[in-house]
Amino acid sequence: MRTNRNISDTAEIMANAILVLNAGSSSLKFAVFQHKNGLPPLLRGNISSLDKNPQMKIMVGDSTQAKHVPLDMESSDIKGAMELAVDEISNRSLAPAIKAVGHRIVHGGSEFTRPTVLDASVIDRLLGLVPLAPMHQPRNLEIIDGAARAFPKAIQFGCFDTSFHFGRPRLATLYGLPRALEQEGLKSYGFHGISYAYIASQLKSRHGAKAGGRLIVAHLGSGSSLCAMKGGKSVATTMGFSTLDGLIMSTRCGSIDPGVVLHLLQQRGMSVEEVVQMLYNEAGMLGVSGVSGDMQALIDSDEPSAKEAVDLFVYRAGREIGSMAAALSGLDTLVFCAGIGENSPLIRQRIGEAARWLGVEIDAQRNWRGDERISAARSAVEVLVIPTDEEKAVAVELTKLPSDTLSASRANV
Repeated sequence: MRTNRNISDTAEIMANAILVLNAGSSSLKFAVFQHKNGLPPLLRGNISSLDKNPQMKIMVGDSTQAKHVPLDMESSDIKGAMELAVDEISNRSLAPAIKAVGHRIVHGGSEFTRPTVLDASVIDRLLGLVPLAPMHQPRNLEIIDGAARAFPKAIQFGCFDTSFHFGRPRLATLYGLPRALEQEGLKSYGFHGISYAYIASQLKSRHGAKAGGRLIVAHLGSGSSLCAMKGGKSVATTMGFSTLDGLIMSTRCGSIDPGVVLHLLQQRGMSVEEVVQMLYNEAGMLGVSGVSGDMQALIDSDEPSAKEAVDLFVYRAGREIGSMAAALSGLDTLVFCAGIGENSPLIRQRIGEAARWLGVEIDAQRNWRGDERISAARSAVEVLVIPTDEEKAVAVELTKLPSDTLSASRANV
């Protein structure tokens, strides 16, 4: 894979537009930002449910009203989603303006702790991390390849979900495994870091350097996790070595006894591939309910198993908030973000009730109205709903890259 590096400095690279690509396990989000103060959006898109009946939504400019784009297909892979995104960008005559492409990459390992130019050497090292994120990393790399082909004159950059958690205390990264395995990379990395970095930046603009003090951010979506922060820096998080860890999710199991996996392999005779498929795609709320992995569909369902799946999600979130609060020795601020966190007042209310012992009290009217601050006046903990914006967070990081980083990238061509 190669990209064109014949551009002299950051200012020239960012002179027109930045494209950000955010590939998930079953979705692709993309955004084009104009490179000027505030990074005004030119186009945003979200292609979701790739595995079954893909859906596409588009927002133009600074509009918050999404337009549904009909897709005549039963399913799509990530390559097909990339082609749809490129077509949408090209049809709006934005392709020539794109001088840099930023990627959200799930795993950066212990090496990639800051935004990095994606030259051939870096991509080879990222390929080596595929075993640490087998469901996400290959999609990220496929998108990088597709972007290099579609925008050959643009420089590619990667921002890593794991990098935000790199500075955690060492004890927060260790498992009770032989030391040799830890030295070989079997440790807690943490994920959703780009989202958490964005929320931390929003809180710093609101509170200054303290960024909300002892803070827990609940990133609740198809993939869900919690992050405990002090001064806007990660202290602990629920996802660890993989994106399976922590909270129960849409189709992922969350934390389970490792003995369950051994039992499935040894006693049930399941293959490794079958166990992987189940834990990533057939477990979580989908598995518990037997109805759906979509939170709103479960809330609307009359099935007792759907109610139990919602109850389990809330229970596990409440329990993990207690764990995060223990790592912080208390709690000053609780923030909800991502699809469920931003759009489900019922789940926010119920999780708030589960955390009442920590001083959390949610004002029902504010919560159901969709205010930013939803905590009651008497609440000892400030409770906020802050929409996350991983695409803008990546674009912001690209604008910070120093010119010597680009010089080094040219030398590697």
